[in-house]
Amino acid sequence: MFPGHLISRFGDVPWPPRSPDLSTCDFFLWGYLKSRVYTHKLRTLNDVKEAIRQEIRPTDRQLLARVMDDFKKRLENCIQEDGLHLKDIIFKT
Repeated sequence: MFPGHLISRFGDVPWPPRSPDLSTCDFFLWGYLKSRVYTHKLRTLNDVKEAIRQEIRPTDRQLLARVMDDFKKRLENCIQEDGLHLKDIIFKT
């Protein structure tokens, strides 16, 4: 919630927090793809797009299933922490 900040013509709007710890693209996919895509010599935006397509297709389904299981655990942890920081994820010791 952003009380007192205009984000809508119709008044305050409940705005859900965005956490990279809860987004599978942020906590997994972009880093995974970056590590694979940038092993190629890319010269144009189209080269980047094509390299992403080539790398995403063969992604192991078991790997994706583990990522989604981890995502569920992160959500459960977030609920248990009442939406506060997920210290064991962010600040690993």
